[in-house]
Amino acid sequence: MKTVFFDAIGRRKEAVARVRLVPGEGKVTVNKVPLLDFFKRETLKMTIEQPLELTETLGKYDISANVNGGGLSGQAGAVRLGIARALLKIDEEYRPKLKQAGFLTRDPRMKERKKYGQPGARKRFQFSKR
Repeated sequence: MKTVFFDAIGRRKEAVARVRLVPGEGKVTVNKVPLLDFFKRETLKMTIEQPLELTETLGKYDISANVNGGGLSGQAGAVRLGIARALLKIDEEYRPKLKQAGFLTRDPRMKERKKYGQPGARKRFQFSKR
């Protein structure tokens, strides 16, 4: 029997998430660890579930995500984008809702590079007249 699944990639800051949705009972694993063990903060869990709640598919798909790079917040944002893109592959009619909520837009904000002659990207050494 052939298993049906839907893949997508999400990115946020330095984090990259490869997300796979399989019809099931709603189990979410991130890096082969249950969701609440990987993302301990409730806000991060809510971030990941937002596209599922919006499209009323919470509990209909098992989600497995492989995430690397970045911090926890960036990883949660990457998983959210991956889930939203995978939901589009399931049903294209979700697009207006997801687009309206901003879940299909890749956040372009990145860390600003450090400039030479300075201790950081924006920070300057203390000015002294004498």
